[in-house]
Amino acid sequence: MLGLLFCCSGLRAHAQAFDLTGPKVDVHVKRGQITLPIGQVPNLLPGDRLWIHPDFPETQSARYVLIVVFLRGVTNPPPNEWFTRVDTWLREVRDEGVFVTVPAEAQQAVVFLAPETGGDFTTLRNAVRGRPGIFVRATQDLQAASWDRMRLDAYLSDVKVTSQTDPKLLKDRAEASARSLGIKVNQECFDKPVDQQAACLSQHTEGLVMDDSNAQTRVAQITGGSAGDLMSQLSYSTMGGAGAYSPYIGAIVDTVKILSQLHTAHFQYIPALALPTQDTLNLRLSVPPSFRDPKSVVVIALPPVGQATLPPLHPVNPAETFCAQKPGLVLPAEGAPLALGTQLAHDLVLHIDSKKGPIDIPVKQDSAQGGLVLDQPFPLLPEEDTKAMVRGKWGFDNWEGPSYHLHSAQPGIWKVAESDQSALVVGREDALHLEGDNSLCVDKLAMAEPDGHALPLTWKSPKPDALVLSVPLEHAVPGPVTIQIRQFGLEKPDTLTMNAYAEAASLDRLSLSAGDPSALLTGTRLDEVAKATLNGITWTPVALGRMQDIDQLSMNADRSTAALEPDRHEFATVLLRDGRELRAHVTVNLPRPQILLLSKSVQDGNAEAPAPVHFGSADDLPAQQRLVFFFKSKVPTTFPRDEKIEVAAADGSFHSTLALADGSLILEDASTAVGVVEPLARFGPSAFGPIQARPVAANGATGDWLPLGSLVRVPGFRELRCPHVLARPCLLTGSNLFLATAFAATADFNESSAVPPDFAGTQLAVPHPANGVLYLKLRDDSATVQTLTLPVLPLSAAATPAKLAPARSAEPPAAPEAQPEAPAAAPQTTAPPVTGAAPGSAGSAGVRP
Repeated sequence: MLGLLFCCSGLRAHAQAFDLTGPKVDVHVKRGQITLPIGQVPNLLPGDRLWIHPDFPETQSARYVLIVVFLRGVTNPPPNEWFTRVDTWLREVRDEGVFVTVPAEAQQAVVFLAPETGGDFTTLRNAVRGRPGIFVRATQDLQAASWDRMRLDAYLSDVKVTSQTDPKLLKDRAEASARSLGIKVNQECFDKPVDQQAACLSQHTEGLVMDDSNAQTRVAQITGGSAGDLMSQLSYSTMGGAGAYSPYIGAIVDTVKILSQLHTAHFQYIPALALPTQDTLNLRLSVPPSFRDPKSVVVIALPPVGQATLPPLHPVNPAETFCAQKPGLVLPAEGAPLALGTQLAHDLVLHIDSKKGPIDIPVKQDSAQGGLVLDQPFPLLPEEDTKAMVRGKWGFDNWEGPSYHLHSAQPGIWKVAESDQSALVVGREDALHLEGDNSLCVDKLAMAEPDGHALPLTWKSPKPDALVLSVPLEHAVPGPVTIQIRQFGLEKPDTLTMNAYAEAASLDRLSLSAGDPSALLTGTRLDEVAKATLNGITWTPVALGRMQDIDQLSMNADRSTAALEPDRHEFATVLLRDGRELRAHVTVNLPRPQILLLSKSVQDGNAEAPAPVHFGSADDLPAQQRLVFFFKSKVPTTFPRDEKIEVAAADGSFHSTLALADGSLILEDASTAVGVVEPLARFGPSAFGPIQARPVAANGATGDWLPLGSLVRVPGFRELRCPHVLARPCLLTGSNLFLATAFAATADFNESSAVPPDFAGTQLAVPHPANGVLYLKLRDDSATVQTLTLPVLPLSAAATPAKLAPARSAEPPAAPEAQPEAPAAAPQTTAPPVTGAAPGSAGSAGVRP
């Protein structure tokens, strides 16, 4: 009893790591005329012929009896003839092994390795026939744990190999392997130094195995669909680790618990994980076997007996297309960890039905790269785009896996874009646009040099049918330029030949609006422009752009351009960097409109009841009131009657236009206009934040933006009721109270009450005002302290809210006095809303401090 208790306690702490290397057992399975090694067999069928060969060393001193047993469910003990005894020390067994045939109606297969004693075979057979359900369940759990351990070992092997061969790829390879094998990756490991990442990723292996999407199907196959299957009982147990990463742990824990029930004075049963490598079952034990009473009987599960469930492997991105001839092509796949982490799926090919007949290219699983890789490059295909399917074997059964879209390289598909036929100019680096069919198979681009070498070019593919490459011609001479386009699978590159021109700066015109500090020079080869001058004004380059075949050079003036006369025929002198001077036409457009903000004010529509909130910042503009702005026209000097004023949010989220036609603009005199804005009507109740204005001329020319201030929404305060006791809070009633963030009795907000952001009530408990003034902060401008002045009305004792706690005080607030029937308020550090009670009503049950 004590031993069993300690055993179970150890399971909870360490999940019984299977880290002891046990004996090996060689197994072949023959079905019909096909023989497969056990590592490629996911299931057995009645009639299969098993070749079993215990692989003990010649120096093996302890004699083991190997017993092969077939089971047929938890309620049907197997007959005596389903037990096969093999004396492993006999010469014929060592040399030739034994053959066992799976009987009809068998559902599970299990192998026992027991020390040779008198009556060992009979004792074990009686134990199995007496309690077959225990061995059925143990076989199911061991098989599930072995499968999970196989993909865990595959992941750890990928991490180890990558860390030793190319540590820089460890993160990408580890994540790809984990996705393919259903393994949990600790992302914090990648924050460690490179030489510590592999060790971190290999820690706590018991919790790395995830429940893959095919787990339920596989377990249902093992258990025959019984309601008490492995995953539903163990995946969420505390002992099993809980959550999505516990099937492996749960299976191990459950197996040990089940087999411990068969403990006798002479025998104890210990589980072994069977990890196949080709035709060899490599056994892993959790405890060392004992050769004294109670002697250890090793329990080994063979694949389940029944029809195979094919793995649901699928592409990671079904819509993605791959270049068929790309070396090292990886076809990402997921959904079936066993198909990628074991050899159960074998003899895989990528099958294509082409116009010239079917093509099969061998592929193999590579969990470290996250999918399937080709053993050899694809030949050129007659079709540019085709669909390929993975085919192969799942054990003895034919299997069709995922399908992929492939693109095959084709010669002569690229040409220079029509707009770039004359784009190459010597003396600078040019961007050249190529058009074609698909860039997936483009390997590299180069420019042929006169000495026969090829200069690699930098390129990118902004969309599948386009290439943009940088052609360096800084030191080139005018003449033909040959671009080479190499594609995967093609021996010779595609070549494109075009001319590079020696182009001097060609000037079109210098355009600006009178009074503007900036101008735009258009032409070609404007990268050689140093400056431009006209009437004592000098413009210097700021930024060079290109629109189709025309260069556009932005330039800034060193002084005012207001004296320039529009529509006058003039020429500017343009100085090039090499010292040459050129002349350019100058186009001076009418000045853009310019205005000044003279003043701004607020008009309250309710003259009888002035607004109770007084703003603490002159930049704050109440959104609920009418805003009045005085604008003076600067350019032109008189305000045109067809000019408008655009008022908009600084972030562009809302805007409106003021005009004389609709009355929102009123001329005070010839140069001054009054703009009236009612924010709620023009922008809606959700408008807030900085706003600005600019003039818009009749021809669409716009002036510079002028800041007006910041729209701030104000709650609709109705009344303030306070008790006679100054230490008690008051009751503030109003609408949209969530627009405020906090209230205080003093401007320094030492003791304030906060308003929850999700508050939807109409009453709030606020501090008792000093001299009838409350201080508040609004949500639209939380940095400014505003003042609230309302008539203070008396508040009855029955409606008095609980005393407010100080803002940083941990003491609970006092309960309302003279209210024995009301429940005590819960302690809070802020003043939450008052709901469910009108001012002056009895029993303010909704008032909380």
